[in-house]
Order: sequence, then C-alpha cells, then structure tokens
Amino acid sequence: MNLPNKLTLFRIFLIPVFIIIMMINIPNKFIIACMIFIIASVTDAMDGHIARKYNLITDFGKFMDPLADKLLVISALTTMIEFDLVAAWMVIIIVARELTVSILRAIAAADGKVIAASSGGKLKTISQMIAIVVLLLAAQTGNMLLLDTGKIIILIATLLTLYSGWEYIYINRNLFMESK
Repeated sequence: MNLPNKLTLFRIFLIPVFIIIMMINIPNKFIIACMIFIIASVTDAMDGHIARKYNLITDFGKFMDPLADKLLVISALTTMIEFDLVAAWMVIIIVARELTVSILRAIAAADGKVIAASSGGKLKTISQMIAIVVLLLAAQTGNMLLLDTGKIIILIATLLTLYSGWEYIYINRNLFMESK
C-alpha cells in the first residue's frame, strides 16, 4: 500500500464524514463540510502527482482514484440538493455522465484497452469541485452574490459534464461497434 493509494483511501474515508456533517445540525456545518471537501480534493491532486512522479502507479490506484473522485463529487452534490444549493436535474446529468463513462471504461478494459482522462473530463472535474466549494461557502455566509456565482459555476460544470460525456462517447464510439 503506497502513499498515493493511502491518499485515495483517505479521500474515500472523508466521504461519509462529509455526508454526516452535511446531514446533522451543527454550527458552521457548511464551512466544516467545505474544509473536508477541500482536503479530499487536494488529496486527489496529490495522489496522482505522487504516483506519476515516483512511478507508483498501481492497478488499485487506476481503479480506485477515479472512483473516489466520482463518489466525492456525487456525494457532495447529492447532499447539496437538500439545501437548494444545486438543482436535482444537474446532479442527474452529472451522475448519468459518470455512469456512462465508467461503463465505457469497463467495456474498454474488457478488451484490454485503457481510456485515459480527457482534458474535457479534467476541466469538468475541476469546475465541479470549484462550484461545490463556492456553494458551500455561500451557504455558510448567506452571501447571495457568492450563491449566484456558485450557481453559474455549477451550470457551467453541468454543461462541461455534458460535453465531456459526449467527447468520451464520440472518441470511443468504435468500442460499441466492436463489443460482442
């Protein structure tokens, strides 16, 4: 169990902590949840960087790192629906894209192929994470300008999600033709 894999497991551990904080009634819960989310997001950047720099890439990391990212973002957005911080239809689009790309990757893996993250996919993830942080800060402060900014960023993130999903399907459309 190398450091990047430990960071991935730590991020997975933080997901239920984030959810619990969001669901209980405590003072400053949005700022606490925001700090947890930021820590988890930073571990995402760190584990990949460390794994590539020190050649610590493992099959576990290849599978669990993207799964941890998806679980983190989906958990955060899903809990935020309850507080009217994000529209349910946006979360549905984001979840549908993540499931579609995951299934596409599984089909590719069955054929011994790897589908690398695209620049659109990376931009999608970054925009989603920024939107979540801004929306949590807005919920904590009650700042309407910050809330409106967060809602614009999550709309952009949703559009990037649609685009990157289409991009993955289009670039890998041959997998659908080749599958048995």
